[in-house]
Amino acid sequence: MTAADVGRLPDTFRSAGSSSFTEFVATHAPELLPARRPLPPGSIDAPHGTTIVVLTYAGGLIMAGDRRATMGNLIANRDMEKVFATDEFSVVGIAGTAGLAIELVKLFQVELEHYEKIEGTLMSLEGKANRLAAMIRGNLGMAMQGLAVVPIFGGFDLDTVTGRIFSYDVTGGCYEEHNHHSVGSGSPFARGSMKKLWHPDMDQAQALSVAVEALYDAADDDSATGGPDVLRRTWPTVAIVDAEGSRFAEDASVAAAVEAVLAGRTGNPGGAR
Repeated sequence: MTAADVGRLPDTFRSAGSSSFTEFVATHAPELLPARRPLPPGSIDAPHGTTIVVLTYAGGLIMAGDRRATMGNLIANRDMEKVFATDEFSVVGIAGTAGLAIELVKLFQVELEHYEKIEGTLMSLEGKANRLAAMIRGNLGMAMQGLAVVPIFGGFDLDTVTGRIFSYDVTGGCYEEHNHHSVGSGSPFARGSMKKLWHPDMDQAQALSVAVEALYDAADDDSATGGPDVLRRTWPTVAIVDAEGSRFAEDASVAAAVEAVLAGRTGNPGGAR
């Protein structure tokens, strides 16, 4: 290195390359990627995130997650955030090994921002879904050792002017879902709830109510899913995506939806009508 090179970025950072930040890191510093880190032998106890629900409504999409993380039979965290905005028009919810999942989401956020800066435009929604699939596929080695990450991705498609949902498996398989979907240990109960309650003409307030009701049903039958905690004022995390962009619902509106659901279940917690 010459005196003129001191303080300058290496040539790696000044040469033209891919618009994918993940590919750049994989080429020049692969050890920094979560999936490339060596693991010690044996099993690892790590907190796991549980139930995420997502559903479309007339004009957009809502994604909601409970706040509980578990580690075996223990509650590892009571107020974990599991739903994240990934860019202006998309959100992702995480289930599986919490630490790896959060790191993957952060890397995905940088991936989309990097693409936008390099290309000067937003990536298409399907392009975002496929990029996330490739990143999950890169984690397959970790998944085979029990550290699986299974997110759910949703966003507002500016071309079709609709909310769209994409689910994944641990191998990186990407599948478009329609109307509603759920992942995590409480997902069978949440899906059953949404099948009964969802309809295509819902507005945003109705969609929020359905999401809260689905999480309530999941928590009612799945010990790893945390229900709304009225005493601690801990509410589900709720993200909204529509033509105005992605944002999070205010605590007051989520609390009102929770209290309405709980009032409707008073004396009839099973929810049968």
